[in-house]
Amino acid sequence: MNCKQLNSIGLEEVLAFLGHLPTRQNDKEAWYISPFGPESHASFKVDRPKNLWYLFSEGAGGTTTDFIQKYFHTSVKGALEWASGQNFSSFHQQTMTLKSNPNYRIDRIMDIAHPNLLSYLHQRGLSEKVYPFIKELWFTTNNKQFYAVGFKNNSDGWELRNAFYKGALLKKDISVLPFFSNAWPISGNETGNNIPNRKVAVFEGFTDALSFIEMQKSFEGDLLVLNSTAMLKKALTLLDSYSEISLFLDNDKAGTQCIDTIIEHFPHARDFSLLYSDHKDLNQYLVAKRQQHDHETINTQITTAAKNGHAEKQESCKEETNRIKKGVRRRM
Repeated sequence: MNCKQLNSIGLEEVLAFLGHLPTRQNDKEAWYISPFGPESHASFKVDRPKNLWYLFSEGAGGTTTDFIQKYFHTSVKGALEWASGQNFSSFHQQTMTLKSNPNYRIDRIMDIAHPNLLSYLHQRGLSEKVYPFIKELWFTTNNKQFYAVGFKNNSDGWELRNAFYKGALLKKDISVLPFFSNAWPISGNETGNNIPNRKVAVFEGFTDALSFIEMQKSFEGDLLVLNSTAMLKKALTLLDSYSEISLFLDNDKAGTQCIDTIIEHFPHARDFSLLYSDHKDLNQYLVAKRQQHDHETINTQITTAAKNGHAEKQESCKEETNRIKKGVRRRM
């Protein structure tokens, strides 16, 4: 590993590995309590697009290499040696040198139950409909325990997500789900030549695949999740066995390149990314739809309540008018 490769590793993944989670975050930045010493207010910022950090309390900042040097009080050589011994998924996605990390252990695998994970899934627009396809994974690294939503791949490795963490354990690989009982799943070593009536939908990340499960009503076939665009070459081998290929990849440069490559190999593949062209990926599209539906539901409730209140007010006024008229008649 060299400095360029080390600096390409996500700072957020390194921080999570070391046991530091953000106190607040958005699409552009994440804020942490300083990992270098105690403080009462978060002054450590990660610039997500640039993958750079800055510690306002000290006026220091830099790259992933700079962070590791400062964190461990070591040289550039020491930082490279330490990072080379870890299993950072963002590095493996680029180098494809997939190996297990001896510095962690998986403590237990169970059905989704933790309230924080249920809340995270709800925020991503996902309901109990997707629970059969994921697990709750508890793991320990550097004597600190974490939990996350786990999605299994074809090599028994795991993609991990929670509100503050995105990573992987064990070997990186694609995932193939036989979504319907009448689907005919492809094994990791099987290839073919467009076998009739064999359908597949292709996604970059598992949250997009889960979003598809949420929204679909009639699809019959397999779901293929790349889990990393670096896995495209392996996916091409499996796609040769499908007669119908539907693409639901991200609306970014990497997603577009994947779409172009797949269609170049399989001209019959169909690109469906235009369906969510105003969003980065299928999950963002689902979240937006859910929010719009909730907004419309609230507006409907408010309108209904206002109408009911107006009707009740009219009825009350009518009753009061009748009461007054009766009183006037009695006095006459």
